[in-house]
Amino acid sequence: MKRIAFFAVAVLVLLGCQPKEEVFAQQPQGSVVYMTKEITPEALINIYKALGVPAEGRVAVKISTGESAKSNYLRPELIKDLVQMVNGTIVECNTAYGGNRSTTANHRKAIEERGFNQIAAVDIMDEDDTMHLPVADTKHLKYNIVGSHLANYDFMINLAHFKGHAMGGFGGVLKNQSIGVASSSGKIYIHTGGKSQSNWTSVEQDDFLESMAASAQSVHNYFKQPGKNIIYINVMNNMSVDCDCDGNPSAPCLRDIGILASTDPVALDQACLDLVFNHTNSNGDDAKPLVDRINKKHGTHTVEYAEQLGLGTRKYKLISIDK
Repeated sequence: MKRIAFFAVAVLVLLGCQPKEEVFAQQPQGSVVYMTKEITPEALINIYKALGVPAEGRVAVKISTGESAKSNYLRPELIKDLVQMVNGTIVECNTAYGGNRSTTANHRKAIEERGFNQIAAVDIMDEDDTMHLPVADTKHLKYNIVGSHLANYDFMINLAHFKGHAMGGFGGVLKNQSIGVASSSGKIYIHTGGKSQSNWTSVEQDDFLESMAASAQSVHNYFKQPGKNIIYINVMNNMSVDCDCDGNPSAPCLRDIGILASTDPVALDQACLDLVFNHTNSNGDDAKPLVDRINKKHGTHTVEYAEQLGLGTRKYKLISIDK
């Protein structure tokens, strides 16, 4: 499989070995993805700096605020230093499935309970209204519905927690940028493959996954306008088969792997998938439940389709920033 070939090159790079020239000849390097095995506030700053793309202007840091204190969202103490260093505003949108973040009032209460408002300003982007972003791929969606406050930002750090997802198979930067940036109605629109903005209707799984890819591309394109920019970071810790939108997630079976970052969201999610799919399992460190969840939901199709749309490439070179 191509995935294993790319992973073999990545492992050599991480080990500090120089791959043979014929390996790179057979597998072009593609996009650069940086990695650190450390998961600390300092490591998060270091991998941000490794990208060489300084956050400028009005900076949005897109995270998930998590459905409950039991959820595996990225904790404020982990992200605080990076958010404050870039003078960033934490941004989110309301959910569409009930729970404790479906209204702005309840969402703000959740934000306070999690402690995010103690480290930075937090903006619920669809609090006042929504706006439409054009989609390059209109197979399922006519547009992407996002929070109107997105227009207030010049730069986005897509700071995602990589884990499983009950509907998408997995969640990384592509999910964080599609469903995560979509307004409450926009979330339903993506989940239903463009069929509805208010009612949960049945949809073919691949239509949903392709809608995620198309909406993620619209946000990427928005921040690639002159004067704007966007970068991507995946934190691979607490990798339950369940998303941070689950208030009672299953316990992770896979040990923490590290933090990865890139300017290419497709390459980044693919690199994280490869680390999971090629993981050597052992007692207490088992990737199989997560792999099974991803396969059951055909989750890899999201990155495959995103590549088809030209959002990025699944080819990458993984470079360790660890000394």
